[in-house]
This record gives sequence, structure tokens and C-alpha cells, in this order.
Amino acid sequence: MKRLLFLILTAQCSFLFGQTNEILNFPDLTYGMECTSVTVGKQASSDGSVMTSHSDDSGRTRTNILVEKAKDFPKGTMKTLYKRRPAPSEKNKMPKYEFVRTGVIPEAEHTYQYFNSAYPCLNEKQLAIGESTFGGRSELKSDSGLIDCTALCMLIMERCATAREAITMAGELLKKYGWNDDGECLTIADKNEVWHLEIVGPGKGKVGAVWAAQRVPDDHVGVNANASTIRAIDLKNKNYFMASDNIYTVAEENGWYDKKKETFQFAYAYAPATRTSVACRRREWRVFDLLAPSLKLDPNSENYPFSVKPDSLVKLEDMVRVFKDYYEGTEYDMRKTLTVTDKEGKTTISPFANPFMKTDEMKLHKINGGWNWRGERNIAVYFTIYATILQCRSFLPDEVGGLCWLALDNVASSIYVPFYASIKDFPETYKTCGRETGFSQKAAWWAFNRLGTIAAKRWGDMSKVVDAAWKPMQAEFFAKQSEIERNVLQLLQNNKREEAINFLTKYSCESGDKAVKTAWETGDLIWTIFDGSW
Repeated sequence: MKRLLFLILTAQCSFLFGQTNEILNFPDLTYGMECTSVTVGKQASSDGSVMTSHSDDSGRTRTNILVEKAKDFPKGTMKTLYKRRPAPSEKNKMPKYEFVRTGVIPEAEHTYQYFNSAYPCLNEKQLAIGESTFGGRSELKSDSGLIDCTALCMLIMERCATAREAITMAGELLKKYGWNDDGECLTIADKNEVWHLEIVGPGKGKVGAVWAAQRVPDDHVGVNANASTIRAIDLKNKNYFMASDNIYTVAEENGWYDKKKETFQFAYAYAPATRTSVACRRREWRVFDLLAPSLKLDPNSENYPFSVKPDSLVKLEDMVRVFKDYYEGTEYDMRKTLTVTDKEGKTTISPFANPFMKTDEMKLHKINGGWNWRGERNIAVYFTIYATILQCRSFLPDEVGGLCWLALDNVASSIYVPFYASIKDFPETYKTCGRETGFSQKAAWWAFNRLGTIAAKRWGDMSKVVDAAWKPMQAEFFAKQSEIERNVLQLLQNNKREEAINFLTKYSCESGDKAVKTAWETGDLIWTIFDGSW
């Protein structure tokens, strides 16, 4: 019994110390620890939507989201671009990014309205973006370009209406002005199709970029989990592939590809290390395992298909299940290494075990190398800042067809709230950046962060209280979606567009306020139920 108590206390103290240590020392997360994006073709979804998604697992990006209005600019106006970089650490303050000017490019004469999140994600034309960093070869990184990932997302949102238009424009801008970021995958969806665009730099001191884009078939689902997944490409098949004009030459010049001996594979030419990362490929396996279990894919494979056909049409509930996942019930569930045995000799997972334990620091458990970029990590993690599921629907007008389901903080202890692309504003708490305020009830993110942090300390018991709060509300949001959209369609048919947008704005804001209120109340409830007397 004493040994069991020691293990439990050590695990919890190690987890607490790990989180506190991050708050004080601000280490950057390595590739494989960051974002996950899942994509769904229109024939693979239950309602005909095209979907992309994103869990922003950086631990450093801003927590707020804003509506950036459509604008017009005089011809000849110039736009200043900025690059983000980790800001110097400040004692007892949260880690964040700072933005430095890189240069200017011509402004568009007209820009679209879009949601300005840390990675701008959805515009009024139902164009949507998810993101996942894969790093790539360090030799490719260049500081000579003007455009980084967040800037490119913004430019796409401002200027483009379709995924193909976005990829074409991105290629033109990057060739002229240059990419200054690490390897990135943007998962770009419109009302009809979804593509994965993978970008790396041109090499130190050079201006430009190397990129490839592959379309997810309409009846398939895809995933990017911090690893390059585009391998063989067929540029003759323009309906499914696009690439920069230097796609082969940069690899040949650097000795990463020999056309006389091998078939070109983008991932192995430009980001080979990511294909060996367990933290990356295990998530690829898990997404496909949840949505297409009949394939019985090997969880230890180095490569999986770029995309697969799901066993059944994907619902919003399925997407939520994916992003809440922590390998529960599989051999990779980190909770299983902390158990308790009752008087009858039955062994179960300890209620103190949680799926977010940092096993590499604890040294208590040996799960495939521990929690690091070559070891394990869940899809749901405590360092998520926000997550989106983005719906684009050709069968609905743009005012109501584009929809961002937004969750703040760890998705496993959070809820997705509906925000339609045409709305005029977000709730005040969603517009307030918690990274700037410090702990404050003025910022929505803190409500969810506090709840998730508390629940992780005794996950086996406390997560049940969290689920009791969120499951009925999530089901209510999904069930109410058709009613809300019918009302809006009726207003639009009666030429009451302004009234329709006001209606959606009111509904989205009320939904956000309701979720934030419940997050605070549920955190208080947990404090009350688990008051220390146990």
C-alpha cells in the first residue's frame, strides 16, 4: 500500500512539476509535439460537407479569435508582413510570440472577411485552413524570405475563394517573396474539395520555397500529424497534384534524390526524419483506426496511405471523438501504467492516472520511449491552445455554409462551439487573449484551461464530471444546427440578409457565452466535490 501511495504521489508531483517547469522555463515543443489536422472529402462526410481541422498544440500562440472585416484598398497600397518568433522569456509570465517586420508586398484591392485566429482559419467564401508543422531538413530553412506560416494563412484567407486558387497564389507569392519558416502542412478546404499543401524552404540564404500539394479524394479522409505525408507525386494528374517548379531540382542538387535509382518521394526527400517519429505516425494510425478500423492498419508501420475511405460516413461527433482521443483502451494508453488493486485482487487503472502524464520526465513508465517527439503523444494534449473543426458546404449559401466549431484548451476536457463565417463579432471573452491578461475571467481560454488543469489531477473521477457537463451541451449544439440553419435560409430567401447575419451572430455569441459560463461552473463544482477530504 505504501508503494502504491508513493507511485501515485510521485506521478502526480511529477506531472505537476512538469507543467510548472514549463510555465517557468518556457521550453519550445519539438516537432511531433505540435498540431494535428484531419481532413474529410464531401462524399466521406455524413452531410456532404468538406471538412478540415486543426489542434493548435503550440503552447505559445495567442488564445483569442477576432472577426477581420472585408476591406477595400486604393491601388498601389502596400501591406507590411511580419514573422513570428518566440519572445524572450519573462519570469512568471506565460510564453508567447513576438512579431518582427520582414517587408512589404502589394495589398489586394479587396480582401474577404475572415476569422483571425492564431492561424487564420475560415473566410466568408467558405475557404478553410488547418495546419501542422513538420519541420523538414534544417538545411532548407532560409531567413531571406518575407512569408511565414501565419502570414501565408492570412494572405490566403484575405484573397482566395477556393483551395486551388489558394495553392496557386501561395506558390506565386512564395516564389517571389520567399518562405522563411520551417516545414509546414496546410490542409486547405473549400466547398467542393480539400488539399494538403506541404511547404519547405529553398535553402539557406535563398528566396523561394519548395512545395507539393495533394488532393484528398472526395470519398476519403486524410491526416497530418507533424510529419510530411506526401510521397510519390504525379504532376500529369493535375486534378490531384500540384508542385513548385523546383520540386525535383533542389532534392537532386543536395543529393536527396537520384532520378536514375529511385522514385521521387517528397516526404523522404525533404523531411525524412518525421517518418520515423512515433509521436507522428502513431497519431496517423489512430485517426485511420478510429475512422476506418476495418483496415486493421499496423500501429507500428512507418507509412500509412495518404488518405483512406472511412468505414462509415464521418459525422461531427466522429471528428470530436478523434480530437478527444488519448488512445483509451489501446496498449498505448499511458494511464494503464498506473494501477490500483482492490481487496478482491481486481486491478484497474488508478483514478489518479491521466493521459497527459509526461512519461519521459517521470521515469516511472517505459511507453515507447516516453513522451517526446520520438516517443508517444496523444491526439488530445494539455498544451492545446485551441482547436477547430471547419465545415464548408456547397449546398448552402456562404452566409451559413461556412462554420467553425471552436474548442479552447485541451479538447479532452473542452467543447466545440459553433461560429458561422458571416458573423459580425465574437463574444468579448473570446476576443480577449488570455496570454496577455494572465489568469482572468475576462478571457474565455482561462475558463477551459483551469477546468482541464484541475480535471487532469484525478482524471479517472473528475473527467466524468466534465463529461456530464459537456456531452449534453455538445449534443444540443449539434441537434440545434439544422434548426438554426433553416431559420437563416428562410431569412435569406426573403432577402433579409442583414437580419440573417445578425441572427447567426447572436446565436454564435450566446453559444460561446454559455460554454464559458459552464466551464467556470464545472471547475467550481469539481473543487466542491473533490474538496480534499478524500
